[in-house]
Amino acid sequence: MKKIIYSPGEPSGIGPDLIIQLCTSKFWVDIKLPIVCLADPKLLIDRASKLGKKIKLLQINDLDKIQKNKKNHIQVLCVTKCNNLKPGKLYKSNASYVLKNLDFAIENALNDKNTALVTGPISKENIISINKKFQGHTEYIQKKTASDNVLMLLGSDKLKVALATTHLPLKNVAKAITKKLITSKARILNDELKNKFKIKNPKITLLGLNPHAGEGGKIGSEEKDILIPAVKELRRKKINISYPKSADTAFTKKLLNETDAYLGMYHDQVLPVIKALSFGSTTNITLGVPIIRTSVDHGVALDIAGTAKSDTSSLKEAIKIAKKII
Repeated sequence: MKKIIYSPGEPSGIGPDLIIQLCTSKFWVDIKLPIVCLADPKLLIDRASKLGKKIKLLQINDLDKIQKNKKNHIQVLCVTKCNNLKPGKLYKSNASYVLKNLDFAIENALNDKNTALVTGPISKENIISINKKFQGHTEYIQKKTASDNVLMLLGSDKLKVALATTHLPLKNVAKAITKKLITSKARILNDELKNKFKIKNPKITLLGLNPHAGEGGKIGSEEKDILIPAVKELRRKKINISYPKSADTAFTKKLLNETDAYLGMYHDQVLPVIKALSFGSTTNITLGVPIIRTSVDHGVALDIAGTAKSDTSSLKEAIKIAKKII
């Protein structure tokens, strides 16, 4: 049976709130794809009370026995107990709870191609308190699935942007950009646009690293020495990718209409653009791994957790994209 596993992420944030709010909406039934939430039932009961929502929990122990979604009902599987149920503040004791739920979800998505994983927001700060090497969902899923490479893509109905590097300090980005990295990320992007999004001949716009894409080497040499040779190799392999474009003019209306996806060099080069255009309706999609994984585009929002002020739009989009891919 095709299904979605929802891992709500940080229990002190809005991840649990989102699924509670969503199950009381018409969308929950209209999606017509069973969704099971990995959570401590006590957490959902406590949070629903704080949100003023009346819900029923259907506790399951076997993913093969999940049922169709019913309004105001959440199918919940308890992987482990949550130590602290209070919203609004991070507790180190909850970090292992987040990782155990995530590990369970990844393993089941790996073992069943009919299972998609949708993730809620996590606190990297909290997880790093018990796992110093943790960088983020994307890198963690790469490691757990033993994938050679991985690509973070954020998509909305307005544009899609992918990242050559993800959660790196800016001072480390330039030395991370290599010809091998760019060709590898571009191949993943091209293949996944075809396979997951059914785009026959994807048009990829590559962004330069430096202002004005280096201006022929006057403002940095990475374009001339790395990016252009990478593009030439990719084009020889029939991948439809542009030469490096200056990021300050790459998102004009004309180029947006001509582009299926952008490949940016670093996190804050492309994410501010898509979030300015589509915040709340953007989905984070992990490409290059043998599972389907989508996620919300926002953080844990501790300040509004437990207040019923959280917006479910991004989770809806993440679920819709997961359903489309699966």
